[in-house]
Amino acid sequence: MSRQFTWLNEPAVHRGDAAELQLTTDLQTDFWQETFYGFKRDNGHAYLTPVAGDFTVRVRFKGDYRELYDQAGLLLRIDPANWIKTGIEFTDGQMHFSVVVTNRQSDWSVIPLPYAGPDDEVAVQLTRHGSAVRVQFSVNDAPWQMARLAPFSDADASVGMMACSPERAGFTARFRGFELGAAIDRKLHD
Repeated sequence: MSRQFTWLNEPAVHRGDAAELQLTTDLQTDFWQETFYGFKRDNGHAYLTPVAGDFTVRVRFKGDYRELYDQAGLLLRIDPANWIKTGIEFTDGQMHFSVVVTNRQSDWSVIPLPYAGPDDEVAVQLTRHGSAVRVQFSVNDAPWQMARLAPFSDADASVGMMACSPERAGFTARFRGFELGAAIDRKLHD
């Protein structure tokens, strides 16, 4: 089945499609709603396809992480006030696996990855089961690690690849192997 993708805030520089996509961010792009910083931003770049019901989505990616908050990964979005972004975010001089869940206001959780660098490929997997979303990641084909289990609306949404650079322009992210299909098993532990 062929899926239709559309840009949310199309970057000036990009090439490819859902199978293999490269994009370079415009100046000061981000997705964030109020918490702590007090501002609202909805100008990050995302290449999205519609989704309904339960599903699992995954993608592999790399980025030229260099400046504070450079980020790439997946975005699950209902509207500007209800979304989840997850992937790598560069902060405190290193790569972190990051999850931001937004229900009118954003939260932020990070897992430091001191063993990972820009040459390492990261995979992210997001699964929706009803009104819950499970976020998992893997670095260089290591076993999936759970990062977050969060409440989230089961409303129709869009999902796809995302990249932002709140402090600069010119962050380049490369994505490959985008897959969207039936939700994986609900079992959380082996």
